[in-house]
Amino acid sequence: MKKTILTLIALFLWFTPAAAKLNVVATLPWIGSVTEAIGKDRINVTVLVKPSQDPHLIEAKPSMILASRNADLLIYNGLDLEIGYLPLLIESSRNPKIQPGHPGNLDCSQFIDVIERHQAVDRSMGDVHPLGNPHYHMSPTNMARIVRGITQTLSELDPANSAFYASNLKSFEDRLKEKQKQWSLIPVRGKRFVAYHKYFEYMAKEFGFELIGYVEEKPGIPPSAGYLERLVESMKRTKPDGILVTPYYGTREVEALSRMTGVKTIIVPHDVGSVPGATDWFSLMDSALQALK
Repeated sequence: MKKTILTLIALFLWFTPAAAKLNVVATLPWIGSVTEAIGKDRINVTVLVKPSQDPHLIEAKPSMILASRNADLLIYNGLDLEIGYLPLLIESSRNPKIQPGHPGNLDCSQFIDVIERHQAVDRSMGDVHPLGNPHYHMSPTNMARIVRGITQTLSELDPANSAFYASNLKSFEDRLKEKQKQWSLIPVRGKRFVAYHKYFEYMAKEFGFELIGYVEEKPGIPPSAGYLERLVESMKRTKPDGILVTPYYGTREVEALSRMTGVKTIIVPHDVGSVPGATDWFSLMDSALQALK
């Protein structure tokens, strides 16, 4: 009899499904990375954009729509960085959980202090973001706020694991404090750079370096010959410490400018996975700051 009862219990445990994991869709690799740091094995994370892709130029694909259809939570950068594909994904998914205003729709930009907002925008200004500069994830201050927001959202959607998520948040914050001590010793404060795109403004503000010019004549617009000529003369006069560019876009133009001015090119990783060794957000920041040094 005892053996029969034990057998029945074993069968019950075998056929009882494990608690379902939350299905999380993240638009960008850094979002997927920090979300996995909080959710670990209690969530499944699908990242839509590859680190080798320009996040401004993504198009919706059927695989993205399918992932969104099955999502419990959609997490995205916001500030219209995903404007070219995200609205279509949300609509086509027909998933009520991730519609705007619902608990499964999380815009990370709500947690930060946005810079470079524009009251009025027209095409003559180039490819500007009216809601503000969307490249905010290279700021530890911003990331601390974002991770707390992600933790709160996961806990609300999955209250049974809220203590688990809170514990992982504590580990993330402790690691961040230690890393900030290390990063403060890297000698980038006071340096002066020219950048290809307006990608490093939040990072510059936090770490104390200066952006004194841009290779793009206007955001998203390749430079004209006349503009480049003026930029070369300006760089020869001001002697910046380097020209900053991300691995995915603008390297050819920056290398040509480097040859004309003698100012070195500095390729700065822009997202998790964009260079070898940048396997999570912390190692991404390590790699970026070492490049600036």
